[in-house]
Amino acid sequence: MQPVLKNLVSRIVSGGQTGADRAALDWAIRNDVPHGGWCPRGRKAEDGVLPAKYKLRETESKDYRQRTRQNVIDSDGTLVLNLGALDGGTLKTVSLAEQLGKPHLVLQLDSGISDEDVLHVLAWLRRESISILNVAGPRESKRLGIYSLTNELLDRVAKPAHYQPTEEKIEVGRAGRPPEIGTYTPPVSYQARKRKPSNSSS
Repeated sequence: MQPVLKNLVSRIVSGGQTGADRAALDWAIRNDVPHGGWCPRGRKAEDGVLPAKYKLRETESKDYRQRTRQNVIDSDGTLVLNLGALDGGTLKTVSLAEQLGKPHLVLQLDSGISDEDVLHVLAWLRRESISILNVAGPRESKRLGIYSLTNELLDRVAKPAHYQPTEEKIEVGRAGRPPEIGTYTPPVSYQARKRKPSNSSS
């Protein structure tokens, strides 16, 4: 296992659906990173019953929305990897993270994965102290290629070519404080949200 991501993240969780979810679980298993998360009752996925090798717990409902919410709640932050329009269950994941005041980062991978994308993911993981990472995104049948892109991104984040472990942060948006509390202005390739102020009632 490459050292950088393992030093930052202790566990990877997802909902087990084909595409980004499944890629994250397969990557974790392949690289000896603990994994878990919630899946719908009956271990429901679009390609059938989720195999037992994926150590996911079943929600009480077969509805995908319950497991989406629980994975956002149980993780320290959610990395959303997307192709095309941000819609459906992927958009719902982002909305839930915003409602719950949970850190999340949205990466649009339509143009592939750049070194800048990799460094922004690393900066976000470190800045938000993400230990349990929820990885989410569209299913493979809806966004063909998201599985392989998710694998590639995690590989590159695990061992980035230009990672500097002594660097405290990577500047994002304008210098100084973010433009408003709880958010900052990202490049066009991704979006991010930080924790809401502690007086939030969510």
